[in-house]
Amino acid sequence: MRERARRRNISGILLLDKDPGLTSNEALQIVKRLFDARKAGHTGSLDPLASGLLPVCLGEATKVSGFLLDANKRYWVRCRLGQRTATGDAEGEVLETRPVEGVDRARVERVLEGMEGPQEQVPPMYSAVKHQGQRLYKLARQGVEVERKPRPVIIHTLKLLRLEGDVLEFDVRCSKGTYVRTLAEDIGAVLGCGAHVTALRRLAVGPYDGAAMVDLDTLRRLAGEGTERLDSVLLPMESALAEWPDVRLSDDAAYYLRRGQPVLVPHAPTRGWVRLYARDRRFLGVGQILDDGRVAPRRLVGGA
Repeated sequence: MRERARRRNISGILLLDKDPGLTSNEALQIVKRLFDARKAGHTGSLDPLASGLLPVCLGEATKVSGFLLDANKRYWVRCRLGQRTATGDAEGEVLETRPVEGVDRARVERVLEGMEGPQEQVPPMYSAVKHQGQRLYKLARQGVEVERKPRPVIIHTLKLLRLEGDVLEFDVRCSKGTYVRTLAEDIGAVLGCGAHVTALRRLAVGPYDGAAMVDLDTLRRLAGEGTERLDSVLLPMESALAEWPDVRLSDDAAYYLRRGQPVLVPHAPTRGWVRLYARDRRFLGVGQILDDGRVAPRRLVGGA
């Protein structure tokens, strides 16, 4: 506890370019140590095999992490056709091998197009979903398989990038909760040859397109140059909510809102979630429009 108290009370969002081979939690702990941050959390796990965008929320920014967890995602995916594995990716044991026959670009494009839209997806056994208090992947490693309930997901776009022999690459934009490994297996099943993921890279999360990603090597270098250089790569926490409308509050309205009271704000949106700002443009947190038009505080940040 004493060691935690000595850490920095720093807030912001880092767009980490996670290296393959690391778990999301391992990457998170490295970032937390480099920033010497008192509090940190990530916004949705990437498999160890995967690389790419892992937003890490420091300090007060952890209060908006749930909104990024619920956001749409985009991935670049490489699959191997003709093989099914126990995990749906290259890290699992090969369960079945089939010939890749009659699989041409036109057929694959038809299959991908047919998978766009709302659908239900069964979480894989090798996932972090819990069953009676235990992670599914722990049960899977014990050779135990349990029934899993399908979950609704949306495949917004699914585009073929490359088809060469048994190598298939595609770009997918999807809703929260989508398992790309399961999607690849479903594509292989429809093609009749099976498939598994061999490489995966997350390209976008909600409002972030990955252009400002920073890898761990760069972070280590910046840390060696001082905290000012390191902190310069952090984004403000409200950037996670860039697609939301903002509400500017008068001093009186901000006073009552800080005390948990809904307030009436002229010309505010009539529904939905909003970003809350003080008259001096300081970010106060997140609010929601009530049925009677008042703005209710939902998640305020420190100092608000």
